[in-house]
Amino acid sequence: MNITAFLDSTYLKTPSQAGISEEATRQKVYGLTDEAIQNGFYEVMIRPDFVKEIKDYLVSKGSAVKVGTVIGFHEGTASTAEKLAEAQKAIADGADELDFVINYEAYKAGQKDLVKNEFVSGTKLSVDNGKVVKWIIEIAALTDEQIVAITKDIREWAEANFEENQLPDIFVKSSTGFYLTEDGKPNGATFEGIELMIQNAGKLSVKAAGGVKSPEDARKMISMGVKRIGTSSALSLVSDQEIKDGY
Repeated sequence: MNITAFLDSTYLKTPSQAGISEEATRQKVYGLTDEAIQNGFYEVMIRPDFVKEIKDYLVSKGSAVKVGTVIGFHEGTASTAEKLAEAQKAIADGADELDFVINYEAYKAGQKDLVKNEFVSGTKLSVDNGKVVKWIIEIAALTDEQIVAITKDIREWAEANFEENQLPDIFVKSSTGFYLTEDGKPNGATFEGIELMIQNAGKLSVKAAGGVKSPEDARKMISMGVKRIGTSSALSLVSDQEIKDGY
């Protein structure tokens, strides 16, 4: 199985998070992009402030690699208006795909109308502009019951508000990779969590982000039905190497 076309090669750390300079961060983003071009990865997933220059760079190279970015990252608690403004700028800058962090804390607190409005508004902005949209539910912050419930709700909101042919371009995504778990629990995709998402996503696509640590894991996720894998170690995966650290 060739996994390269499923990979969203990802770098989302700020300079302060990585403990490096802004220029060193830029070099990492360009290095990631060159790897994607050379290896045929589907997408580079980067922070919004890099979207325009990386899109221009990919166009200058004649590359088909897509540019994805994150919205409301990584807590997901920004207002709907703030998320929409961030998404609008990313679209104007040339982003092909938008990965929103859904307000899972509001969802857990029972504020489903707020979360539904955020989902419908963000998805409409994306699909009306021809973009793929992914909704990060942060499974490490949820119980199994909550994973099932929020995935079902997203599916139902999508089915009620969008055309059937648009549904495969609406994703439910597992994780940001930045959620701090306790006692060494995984903060990214797990086989159990992904299975719950796939079982309840209907015609929506599922992205496994974080926690895919080996080529075997990647192939198993794809065999389960995952349409995309987010990883900061894409090159290791296609080189049949186990990932020792990273997202």
